[in-house]
Amino acid sequence: MIYLDNHATTRCDPAVLAAMLPYFTDNFGNPHSAEHRMGAVADEAVERARAQVAELIGAEPREIIFTSGATEANNLAIFGAVRAARDRSRSRIITAATEHPSVLEPVEDLEDENYDVVLLPVRRSGLLDLVSVKQALDVPTLLISVMAANNEIGVIQDIAAIADLAHRAGALFHCDAAQALGKIPLDVRAMGIDLMSLSGHKIYGPKGIGALFVRHRPRIRLQPLMAGGAQERGLRPGTVPVPLVVGLGAACAIAQREMANEQVRLQRLRARTLAELRASFPGLVVNGEEAPRLAGNLNLTLPGFPARELMRLAPELCISTGSACSSGEVRVSHVQRAIGLCDAEATCTLRLGLGRFTSQAECDAAVKALVGAAREIEVLRCPR
Repeated sequence: MIYLDNHATTRCDPAVLAAMLPYFTDNFGNPHSAEHRMGAVADEAVERARAQVAELIGAEPREIIFTSGATEANNLAIFGAVRAARDRSRSRIITAATEHPSVLEPVEDLEDENYDVVLLPVRRSGLLDLVSVKQALDVPTLLISVMAANNEIGVIQDIAAIADLAHRAGALFHCDAAQALGKIPLDVRAMGIDLMSLSGHKIYGPKGIGALFVRHRPRIRLQPLMAGGAQERGLRPGTVPVPLVVGLGAACAIAQREMANEQVRLQRLRARTLAELRASFPGLVVNGEEAPRLAGNLNLTLPGFPARELMRLAPELCISTGSACSSGEVRVSHVQRAIGLCDAEATCTLRLGLGRFTSQAECDAAVKALVGAAREIEVLRCPR
C-alpha cells in the first residue's frame, strides 16, 4: 500500500510510540494521585508534555488544556466562549464556509438559539476576503472562528490579519489549527490568537488526544462542556490519558526540531509529483494553487477522470476525495462547493497528502498507478 492520506491521519512516529510505551506499563500511575511516587511520575510526564505543546505554539504551559482531539477542542472553544459571555449585546458569530464540521455544526446549533451566525464565502483560491471579514464585524460580534490551514485544499489563511480585525472590533478569535500544527510556524502571541484547537494524530502522534490553547492574559473565560471534576483547570473533567498526552508532547517536540527541514523536503517532493502528474494529465487543475498552502497538500481536479473510479482501479493507493458517499450517492463536499467547483469538477477531484514518511519512490509509484488507472478508464470508454 502507498499511503498518501496524511491530512486524514498520520502514522504514529516510532519515537512518539517509544515515549508513550512506559506509561502503559511501568509508569501507569494516575497523575491526579500525586501524593505517591507513581502518581507523581505520571503528573510530571503530563506537565512536561504540556510544556512541549506550549513551546511549539509560543504559549505558556498553563494555557494548554488537554482534550480528546481537535473536535472536542473546537466545541469547547465555541460553546464555552458563548456560554461564558457576559456581554449579551454581542450576538454575532462569524466563521468561514470552508471550516471543518466540528466548527460549522456547533455554530449551526447556536444559530438555532437565536445567535446571529455569518458564514463568510471564500474566493476561488479558498482564501477569505479581508474586506468581507471587516464588513461582517461591523455588527457587534462575540466570536470569529477561522482555521489556519484547510483540511481539504491545504490553503493557509492570513490568521494574524483576521485576528487583528476581530480584536479591533472587540471580538474573540478562535483558530482551528489541527492541520497547521507542526507544518507551519504558529505563535499565538504574534498572531493574536485567543483560542486555538490542536490535534495529535495530524502530527504523527496518537489518536484520541488534542489540546485547546486558552489565552491567560487577558484571560479568556470558558464554560466547561462537562461536569464531574476539576481536572485541566476545571475546563475538562476526567482522568488525563497520560500515554496519549506524552505522545502529543513528544510529537510536538519532534515538530519543533524538524519542521523547517521537513517542509523543504515536502515542497520538493510535491513539486516533482505535480510535474509528473501534469505531464500525463494536461487538463489538471490544482485547487487553491495561487494561495499559500501546506507543503504536503495536492488537491487536484483531473477533468474527465472520476476520482472514485481512479481509486477503484488503483487499489494500492491510500488517497481521498472531498466528496462523501452516503447510501451510494456521491455528495460534493462543502469546501468544493465554496471554492466554486461544479459537480463534474468535484467528482474528478482527488486529495494527495504527503507526509514525513512519504518517499520519492512512493510518489513515483502513485503517479504510475494513477496514469495506469486513467488509461483503463479511457479504454473502457472507447473499446476497440
